[in-house]
Amino acid sequence: MRFAILITFCTLSLTASAQFWKKKKPEEVFPRYPELEQPAYYADITVSAIKLNMPEVNEVPFKRTVYDIERAEDVIMAEAKHNMRFRVYNLASYNFSDLATLYLLQNRFSEAKWYLLQSNEISRQQNDDKHTISNLLMLADIKLAIGELALAKLDLQEAHDLANTKGFATDLASIEKKIHDVEFNKTITPKAELRYAEAVEANNKGQ
Repeated sequence: MRFAILITFCTLSLTASAQFWKKKKPEEVFPRYPELEQPAYYADITVSAIKLNMPEVNEVPFKRTVYDIERAEDVIMAEAKHNMRFRVYNLASYNFSDLATLYLLQNRFSEAKWYLLQSNEISRQQNDDKHTISNLLMLADIKLAIGELALAKLDLQEAHDLANTKGFATDLASIEKKIHDVEFNKTITPKAELRYAEAVEANNKGQ
């Protein structure tokens, strides 16, 4: 009797062990539930669709104020000082050109001319011919604005020669058109209300 009970117990144990060690599929261990159905609009939503639902707003033209220009000047000046201090001259050259552009917005031609001359000196040393040409064209515009026609022609001619030497066909065509316009424009009048900084003007006299 005991022997029969022992045999029955061993049989049940082996069956249970076999089921325990049987390799199960991931789905059996972690059952997967059906995915939730997405809303109908979810797949079709786009940025354009969002914009279409927004009310139209008339664009207001941006107007530069003196405060905006002075704030930009402070930022660029700080970058220029940093780049000059750490001898990143190529970037400093562009900083000077950016400063000149800001001064042109305020008709501060003397300061603009001074910074362009500094930028040009660096761009020549760095062999950045494209930047040199750009500076020369800006210098010519300033000199035309203040009535220095002969000096403006010299800058244009220098830019023309450099573009021709380097094979900058697009720049060359643009410069030749500008020279043509200057040559045949007999009524070049200086702009009124030119603002000069005394310290900068004193430096310009030595250029």
